[in-house]
Amino acid sequence: MKTRKLGTELSVYPVGLGCMGMSFAYGGQEESAAIATLRRAVDLGVTLFDTAEVYGPYDNEILLGKALKPVRDKVVIATKFGFKISGDGEGPARMTGIDSRPEHVKAVAEASLKRLGIDVIDLYYQHRVDPAVPIEETVGAMAELVREGKVRALGLSEAGAATIRRAHAVHPIAAVQSEYSLWSREPEAQVLSTCRELGIGFVPYSPLGRGLLTGALSKPDELGADDWRHTLPRFQAEAMAANAAIVDELTAIAAQKGVTTAQLALAWVLHQGDFIVPIPGARKIAHLEQNTAAAAISLSAAELAAIAEAMAPERVVGNRYTEAALALVDG
Repeated sequence: MKTRKLGTELSVYPVGLGCMGMSFAYGGQEESAAIATLRRAVDLGVTLFDTAEVYGPYDNEILLGKALKPVRDKVVIATKFGFKISGDGEGPARMTGIDSRPEHVKAVAEASLKRLGIDVIDLYYQHRVDPAVPIEETVGAMAELVREGKVRALGLSEAGAATIRRAHAVHPIAAVQSEYSLWSREPEAQVLSTCRELGIGFVPYSPLGRGLLTGALSKPDELGADDWRHTLPRFQAEAMAANAAIVDELTAIAAQKGVTTAQLALAWVLHQGDFIVPIPGARKIAHLEQNTAAAAISLSAAELAAIAEAMAPERVVGNRYTEAALALVDG
């Protein structure tokens, strides 16, 4: 399988693995099952594994370190800094703000290296842009980590085009990560073209709409009681029912193609550019195998247009985040 480039430093399988749900937000899973899924991903050729200090917090990095230690030379490990984490509460409740001060950037890197049990972070992302700290200062600190050999390549998450350009002027940015799917196409306005122009890889998270674009979810009680998606506008009862009805159209197109609904949604994302590497989450090995196989699906221009029209973002009911979370997205 042909690899895709993230900047000049990293070459990865076209579909990566978002690991957040194994420890955080979606209810997590038993450690042995998570490790089995991670090891199976490596067997399938997946190379990009995405985590963050806040996933757990901390638990997800520890899990990846344990699971990937025997295959360290075969994988690209990406992690993120940028949130303030309190000692109180559980899961997302411990995120109490953002912090991209240079000293915080470096402290988190040192802690992440220890939790992951590695000598160098392959891809180090700023998790959210901090309006209180000039991006030049933050990326300057990240660049020092590269010079010290603690980080290989730099990334930004949910950054706008202007911020990306300012950051890239300080040190080359290898990847920009943002939510992107058939139902969340905001990056198409400016970010995708900016990444293409500057030679930056684009890493869509939630390329399956946090599960909505799989065709497997239609009502809130199909989620675990502690699933963070209960807080999101698109996952309220009326919104889910309306959205599920729209996804039925994608399922019909997928059936004609002989693929799953999720595979079709991922294939559409992959066809938007050869610099794009989506990172769908997967806790079950069967879902992981299906997602990985989406890299081999070919879609014609007519098929791509039909899928995009059927799944037009204006049809989806509810925002992708709450207003408070959207306020952290750099415009």
